[in-house]
Amino acid sequence: MNFDNLHLVEPLLKAVTACGYEEPTPIQRETIPPVLAGRDVLGCAQTGTGKTAAFALPILQRLYTERKQQTGKRAIRALVLTPTRELAMQIYENFQEYGKGMQLRSCVIFGGVAQRPQTENLRRGVDILVATPGRLCDLINQGYIALNQLEVFVLDEADRMLDMGFITDVRKVIALLPEKRQTLLFSATMPFEVETLALTILNNPATVKVDPVSSTVDTIDQSLYMVDKMNKKNLLADILQQPEVKSALVFTRTKHGADRVVRDLSREGINSMAIHGDKSQAARQQALADFKRGKIHVLVATDIAARGIDIAGLSHVINFDLPNEPEAYVHRIGRTGRAGMEGIALSFCCIDEMKDLRGIEKLVGRKIPRLTSKWPMGVFTETVKQPRQPRAPRMAAGEVQRTYSKPMRSSNSFGDRKPSRPAQPRTRTQGSGYQTDRDGMGQARPQRAPRANAVQGSGYQRDRNAVPSSAPRATRTSMPQATAMKATPLERPTRTSSVRKSSSFDGSSRSSYGASHSSTHSAASGSTHSKSYESNGAKQRTYQGDKPASESYGHKRRYPRRPLATGEDRI
Repeated sequence: MNFDNLHLVEPLLKAVTACGYEEPTPIQRETIPPVLAGRDVLGCAQTGTGKTAAFALPILQRLYTERKQQTGKRAIRALVLTPTRELAMQIYENFQEYGKGMQLRSCVIFGGVAQRPQTENLRRGVDILVATPGRLCDLINQGYIALNQLEVFVLDEADRMLDMGFITDVRKVIALLPEKRQTLLFSATMPFEVETLALTILNNPATVKVDPVSSTVDTIDQSLYMVDKMNKKNLLADILQQPEVKSALVFTRTKHGADRVVRDLSREGINSMAIHGDKSQAARQQALADFKRGKIHVLVATDIAARGIDIAGLSHVINFDLPNEPEAYVHRIGRTGRAGMEGIALSFCCIDEMKDLRGIEKLVGRKIPRLTSKWPMGVFTETVKQPRQPRAPRMAAGEVQRTYSKPMRSSNSFGDRKPSRPAQPRTRTQGSGYQTDRDGMGQARPQRAPRANAVQGSGYQRDRNAVPSSAPRATRTSMPQATAMKATPLERPTRTSSVRKSSSFDGSSRSSYGASHSSTHSAASGSTHSKSYESNGAKQRTYQGDKPASESYGHKRRYPRRPLATGEDRI
């Protein structure tokens, strides 16, 4: 059976011939006729079987034969929703290649790039839109996209859409679609969530199941290396340097792991590039373009790029890390052996990935053949559950079990004993503090000399053992002429000046400072001000005339207070 038997129009037949397609694949033979008849389709087939052409060719033929006379800009008539950017770009390129000469416009939108070029294409009008859920919802909210005239809706890689958490955005988009439409749903696996989604959006669909769910292509030669984790990079470099490896796609579990593999390969002189979610869209597209043109022979990717990479002539797929989900293994190795060509899939497994390996072999339904290398796994042991040791018998009521680590001694036990050490007398020297003579190990601290008696009334340098004097202080009187005081060795000398007045204090101690105090000041008006303090602490004030501008209380000052200046002093 060839494409002529599928009743395709002449432009499409020329396009498939130019692409090198000789006969349709099983999924294409089963899908194209019901799509041309206008029925909904639920397609389940393994990756790499030609699903893109299975829905792209009939959509192009329907839009080409049912062209409408439109006076304004073109409305979106077909929408293809994909989970990843790489897959969206791949589908868009296929539409461009298949639809040459059909005068149909197509556009692709996805995140990670500026939206201005995409919105400009939408303003000019498009017939076919290929999009990812995130950017599609953003442009719908901004008013750039209207889906009220949609005729065909395609949900590709539905299982991957659920895994990436796009189910909420998908339901939002479906709610905006017209009820009268044709819906096509394709998935490599068919979990329960996908079946539930298919029941809600499909109307009496034609079910197409070409191969068993999650099966692998027979043209792919699968092998497995048991290797330690530390030797994976050595084994990878040894395989990539073999002449039969034309091009290789290496899959890692994490983004940092992909960058680490690229660095390790560069040390071995192997040129490679990495694509993952942290790379910009421009860098990812440049890496894919260089890989397809043959500028680089090794491409390191994460699971985000497992779908959407369609590289003709890819000889090897290497699983540097086994995936956590067994379904991801099917999509990884499906990048090779496409369109009936042969391919080789190699996987590395360390002791920590044995659980993932068992899940993969259970999914594919067979045991993956093992290969040996120069770096075999050093020690491979499975954990065997040891039988529980029997418990000791329980003690009877009232019975006490004693366990001793060494024989007990009593006062009556015989045998040679080490004589006890006689007690040593302890001596302590007065004033020694912590440096006492403990068993003759320390020296006594020398006793301090007695403090010298300070002059009474000299501030802090007074005799602390002296009894405070209750004698009243001398009266402080402002003198018209400056008087220089003769200071004792421990007293602070007072300032002397021809203008400032000085005060004199007697030698009474600080403790008796506030016992009794009286002072008089001469003011400009000639009035006097006096106040007295009694020894019992009661304060009495006596004013004669007006109250002076300032008064001196009984607290001690470091320097004498400057008296009020009279008229003569001002002159």
